[in-house]
Amino acid sequence: MFEIIKPNLNIDFMSKRKLWMGLSLLAVVGTLALLWTKGLNYGIDFTGGAEVQVQVPKDYDIGKVRNALSDGGLKNFKVQQIGLPADSTFIVKAQGDESTLNQTSAQIDGILKKEITTGPHQIQRVDVVGPAAGSSLRMSGVLSMVYAMICILIYVAIRFDVRYAPGAVIALIHDAMIVTGIFILTQKQFDLQILAAILALIGYSNNDTIIVFDRIRETRHAHPEMSIVQAVNRSINETLGRTILTAFCTFLTVFALWAFGGKALADFAFTLMVGIIVGTYSSIFIASSVVVYLVNYHDARNAKQKSGAAKTRKAYTVRPDPKFSS
Repeated sequence: MFEIIKPNLNIDFMSKRKLWMGLSLLAVVGTLALLWTKGLNYGIDFTGGAEVQVQVPKDYDIGKVRNALSDGGLKNFKVQQIGLPADSTFIVKAQGDESTLNQTSAQIDGILKKEITTGPHQIQRVDVVGPAAGSSLRMSGVLSMVYAMICILIYVAIRFDVRYAPGAVIALIHDAMIVTGIFILTQKQFDLQILAAILALIGYSNNDTIIVFDRIRETRHAHPEMSIVQAVNRSINETLGRTILTAFCTFLTVFALWAFGGKALADFAFTLMVGIIVGTYSSIFIASSVVVYLVNYHDARNAKQKSGAAKTRKAYTVRPDPKFSS
């Protein structure tokens, strides 16, 4: 059997849990600060714009179409190829004011007539998304992530333990926030495609977390004498090889998509690459650390309640009167 991690590995991951939690909290707070001060660079899916489907001569690829529109003066646009390369069909998404969106298709038509000289082009479809619709899509995207996390919270609570559920959700919020922060820093366009990538990452990261949680549960059942820290450390060490190998293989696949999939898929693949790294980190260090804190807190509270109950019983114990004991 192929192994990249030696058997009987014994790394004390939880000894540094305060450090991992502190660094992650700092990163999340930094993302919130950037979101407040700088904000995301929303695409037309969220801000409103025009979407024009156009067919051009076969000797024009996506790069030539993009250059033609740019040279013609079109700004704030994105080109995506659809169908087979031989179809030479593209979707042009352009941002603009609500008052000018209806003229965008005419502007694109005019630019292509001027810039493309090797043959005719054809406008096949025009869709206009107003700012109100874009705002509605943005809210729907946020709600979709919230609903996904609520479902995961309920699933983990039922499947494992109520004390495990917050760790899984906190790790997912952490992943989404870190990816969002990177998009703010790089000012890459944030659209529905990126939102779909983040939702995919939530599922991927949760899968990693579930595997670690399942091993923690098995370890605690098999070794009840172990503390929660010992059980978590042992479980992470036992699943570390599988976690790293899965993340590495998935990363290679997404890297190929980023390198060879063209500009239309580059940001989508970039989101997945960042998310795989962040999700693997959070499954090991964030979700497990939260479980340790919650289990320790729950056990300490139960011990305190039992101690208080024992003292109460002792105080109210009726002692026999010495006169009647003989």
